[in-house]
Amino acid sequence: MTAFKTLDDLGDVTGKVALVRVDLNLPMNGGQVTDKTRINASAPTILELADAGAKVLLLAHFGRPKGARSSTMSLSMVVDAVQDVLGREIMFVPEVAGEVVAQSIGIMRAGDIAILENTRFWPGEEKNDPEFAAAIAANGDLYVNDAFSAAHRAHASTEGLTKLLPSYAGRAMQKELEALDKALGSPEKPVAAVVGGAKVSSKLAVLEHLVGQVDHLIIGGGMANTFLAARGVDVGKSLCEHELTGTVEKILDAADASGCTVHLPYDVVVSKEFAANPSSLRICNVHEVAGDEMILDVGPQAVEALGDVLKTCRTLVWNGPMGAFETQPFDEATVKLAKTAAALTSEGSLVSVAGGGDTVAALNHAGVADQFSYISTAGGAFLEWMEGKELPGVAALTR
Repeated sequence: MTAFKTLDDLGDVTGKVALVRVDLNLPMNGGQVTDKTRINASAPTILELADAGAKVLLLAHFGRPKGARSSTMSLSMVVDAVQDVLGREIMFVPEVAGEVVAQSIGIMRAGDIAILENTRFWPGEEKNDPEFAAAIAANGDLYVNDAFSAAHRAHASTEGLTKLLPSYAGRAMQKELEALDKALGSPEKPVAAVVGGAKVSSKLAVLEHLVGQVDHLIIGGGMANTFLAARGVDVGKSLCEHELTGTVEKILDAADASGCTVHLPYDVVVSKEFAANPSSLRICNVHEVAGDEMILDVGPQAVEALGDVLKTCRTLVWNGPMGAFETQPFDEATVKLAKTAAALTSEGSLVSVAGGGDTVAALNHAGVADQFSYISTAGGAFLEWMEGKELPGVAALTR
């Protein structure tokens, strides 16, 4: 964590203009923000800077306007939600650079907060255009990145500004990076990874990286079917990428070579139709799946055994559900294993870090999200971190 500066390294910021990159790409319905998680995440950084006397200008993107203004993607729509969370009045500025921003700063007092317009309304943002970055930087004294979820993008507001202004990690970014370092950077061993989800193809790079990093790799979700097929199991009508069985075999060989144990289910929950509580539901050994049945969850015996594996570990990284958790009763494996991980975390024997959209939803569904050591709300950035990639927005802070 000594590689980059945090808010602890700031001197006196009274009257200084802090350009703060946050994630305001919020879910909306009928013009209303439906989930304020991302605002809550950056609130400590914003308020700390404002309370220290800085003039705080929030930079963020919203949707994919492709370099053109769009009234349906203006950040003016999130001002009320941000005011609600921060408990402060927020100014909205319909530009990100130039005279309008300079005039707005002129009427702001120390401690005031403003939201600038959607950075993606300008083509220079996604192109990481140095001139665009310079235009934004011209109105700022310092830059703070508090948006890990956008750190896998080398954009003007995530990477370009770090070349022009003293740059710091915000509290949410700092917390995220500290958690990720504990999980895969310098973890306490043994390390387990749970990787679930529908398709192997979407997480090939993650799997290839993890087999060299962890001691136990637990495969769940639809991707477990492809692994089972690679091991010669007939998975019936189950979701399965048969064309990837050769690739899976290479992953299994790499795991053997690096001493990583891959855990696949040996009993499964199957049904002839994918519906809530179907009449054809049954639990069977993986070798007893009929040709007209689908595997929809990991079986109870396998989940029990996987819980025992977690009890031998000190660190857990989790991405993806164990089964089709949105539909009952195919949520049981995810819920049971998540509760085991949460209990071990609460006891202090396990550091548990989870991330990705489905994962957050699954852990909330299990009622244990607040018991994990850390949950990342970042989707793409979390996956790219699990792939072992350097994230431009993080690397830029280490200059």
